[in-house]
Amino acid sequence: MNNSQQRGRTGRSQVRRAELIATGRKLFDSTSYDALSMDDIAKQAGVAKGLIYYYFTSKRGYYLAIVEDSVAELVARAGRDTDLPGVERVRRTIDGYLHYAEHHHAAYRTIVTGGVGSDAEVLAIRDAVREELTATIAEGAYGTRTVPPLARLALVGWLSGVEGVTLDWIGAMGAEGQPDRAAVGALLARQLRATLTVIEEFVPQCPAPPPALDGASNPLGHGDDQAPVTESV
Repeated sequence: MNNSQQRGRTGRSQVRRAELIATGRKLFDSTSYDALSMDDIAKQAGVAKGLIYYYFTSKRGYYLAIVEDSVAELVARAGRDTDLPGVERVRRTIDGYLHYAEHHHAAYRTIVTGGVGSDAEVLAIRDAVREELTATIAEGAYGTRTVPPLARLALVGWLSGVEGVTLDWIGAMGAEGQPDRAAVGALLARQLRATLTVIEEFVPQCPAPPPALDGASNPLGHGDDQAPVTESV
């Protein structure tokens, strides 16, 4: 097989694998892990069961690949816009995080709660995404992904609160009087401002970002926390 043929086969394999993961995400969105058999999955995907085993080895391997794909999308959406000023990047990070949860309820719950039972590998994936998001927030607030342990603990505590708020929000979505994404994002930004202020008290080398002079572009400053993020896609 020449290099061109090998690249073509690899490309087709990647496409097919991605298609199977996309199908799996839809299936696990509406059906529990235990309720889906490999026969069910193959039927819904329109492929032979052996093809799923070929790419993922087992049902659990397939599920882990779906979780990892979901995590990658969440982190990518939350951590983009790296060229923006730090505080605006934090604001976009919060909005991207909520956007993902809003549109992928089941996948978000899996990421945050650890998925099937107490699966160690799924929990490790969850812990990795928490570390990445904590580092992203730290970078936006302080310009560095590494902060002193006490500051990190405070940010982890805030992120745990974000997870609880987001789970409750998506669970009640559509009910009368429920806030939209902009309002929830503003709430979380205000809570982050309070957390950063407390961090400064305990860890003086981590000063809270100052309010913007014009009061228009700093979601972590005072007075504009209720301003919605303009991007909605």
